[in-house]
Amino acid sequence: MLPLSDWPLAERQNIIGVFTDIDDTLTTHQAITPDALQALADLKAVGLAVIPITGRPVGWCAPHALGDATRGLPKWPVDAIVAENGGVAFVPQFISKNGLRPLFGKGEELSKVYFSEVSERQNNQQKMWQVAELILQQVPGSALSNDHAGRETDIAIDYAEVHLLPPDKVAQVVALFQAHGLQATVSSIHINGWIGRHNKLEAARWMVRALFDRDLDTELGQWVYVGDSTNDQVMFQHFTHSVGVANIHSFDDQIRHWPRYEAPSERGAGFAEVAGAIIEARTS
Repeated sequence: MLPLSDWPLAERQNIIGVFTDIDDTLTTHQAITPDALQALADLKAVGLAVIPITGRPVGWCAPHALGDATRGLPKWPVDAIVAENGGVAFVPQFISKNGLRPLFGKGEELSKVYFSEVSERQNNQQKMWQVAELILQQVPGSALSNDHAGRETDIAIDYAEVHLLPPDKVAQVVALFQAHGLQATVSSIHINGWIGRHNKLEAARWMVRALFDRDLDTELGQWVYVGDSTNDQVMFQHFTHSVGVANIHSFDDQIRHWPRYEAPSERGAGFAEVAGAIIEARTS
């Protein structure tokens, strides 16, 4: 990885949109910090598209997409939020096809949309729960994630948020998911398993197509992805511009496809640095 300061100005000036992971990239200790929240707003203020893609469940994402005044949670200034590694997303009901501009305006409603059809999701959910029960039986110390009740298209086993699993048990969970035909990824806190062809890259393609009626692959050089862990590798591998926040080094022995650049700081502070580098180029 190169230091973020090595990212050429001319390349930063061409950026039109930002995809980002959430846990330990936007958030710090499971909460978004003021600097990261302001960074989202600043990116939107200069006309960029901003779309978080996370392994978190759609139920967890709802208060951030919609805002929740009773809990003191502001609505994030983003164009959409994709949950469950691409299985489901919150998008505005009003969708512009005239280019990149803010889509969350005052009074707009959000729609929850799915990557697959309802019958397929129902069949997949039954099989996924069978595999989850098998994992809980066969892997000592394993437990469902605390946010599992909000999940609709995947299963998550906690290994670092509340319940701790050693690396060999994490590998065993991944192997069991894969042995039963599920995709599996490891985030900074959970092991996610799901059925279907969606992943973070397919979700990014889906969002650019749905929101802007455009093809991401023809304009990859104008987008950046920011992440921190092994489940971001498909994005690091494919995006021309990718940045890891500094806590990515927690996975030094597990990552095969590294981001091109590294932010100086960890977590939300690192994301704010990436946003600052892009905004500096856009306004210079």
